[in-house]
Amino acid sequence: MTVTRDAIAAAAARIAPYVRRTPLLEVPSGELGQGFAMVLKLELLQHAGSFKPRGAFNRILTAGALPAAGVIAASGGNHGAAVAYAARALGLVAEIFVPQHTPATKIARIESFGARLVRGGETYVEALAASRMRQAQTGAMEVHAFDHQAVLEGQGTVAKEFLEDAPGLTHLLVATGGGGLIGGMAAWAGGRVQVVSVEPTGCPGLHDALAAGAPVAAPVGGVAADALGARQVGALMFPIARAFVGQAVLVQDDDIRAAQQLLWDRFRLVAEPGGATALSAILSGAFVPPPGSRVGVLVCGANTDPATVTG
Repeated sequence: MTVTRDAIAAAAARIAPYVRRTPLLEVPSGELGQGFAMVLKLELLQHAGSFKPRGAFNRILTAGALPAAGVIAASGGNHGAAVAYAARALGLVAEIFVPQHTPATKIARIESFGARLVRGGETYVEALAASRMRQAQTGAMEVHAFDHQAVLEGQGTVAKEFLEDAPGLTHLLVATGGGGLIGGMAAWAGGRVQVVSVEPTGCPGLHDALAAGAPVAAPVGGVAADALGARQVGALMFPIARAFVGQAVLVQDDDIRAAQQLLWDRFRLVAEPGGATALSAILSGAFVPPPGSRVGVLVCGANTDPATVTG
């Protein structure tokens, strides 16, 4: 299976009634100490607080008739909130499995949309296994967090919007977890724009996979692990990444925290650690674009306790 631009365009039309076309923020050269112009796409303003509803809606809307048991998903938090939000919007039952240590803000977000929440293990992998045992009992439809074609196509609509609204970009910086987002975005970009993956040093799934030539088990830890802590990137996204992701850079937790703080100090935006990860690559120097670049940076999530950012 391949993720095509036609399929992403179809997904954009399909989900348009249910998602926001999120705004851009122009950052002139030098405003944040950088020597080049940037454009931030504020996907943290999406329904449910992250980009995730795009893939969730596209998966559900392309599934045809759904079972009475509705939908089921495993998540570190943001995907669960998105599936719960989508299920409520479409009149469906949702059951969400999360790891034991999922942040309280994300648990509250999931439950606010009416889903049944189950704590299922210490890690996302364990929560996924528990959700699949439950799915076998109920017959609910699984909405995978990243490794499903319809999810990738839904997430690819972020790049479609970004490049339509900010023509002339040369680079797109994207935080990577399981890879559904960057896989879909890279499929839309198709090499026309260089896509750069940004991961915490504690969650180097795509970085390690590209080095190994295949998806491999990677460490999971650090401040952004609840959003970016997939043990291994998806099988569907990896060929796309190998073809169309130009760089995979790593950033430190302190850099991520600094990016969160800067987004608040300069723009009064509260981003979760995963949401600020792509910007941290610019601020820390982990990514240095060539002269003349016009860089797009995705700020992809806001599900965090504001007090951790605003003090």
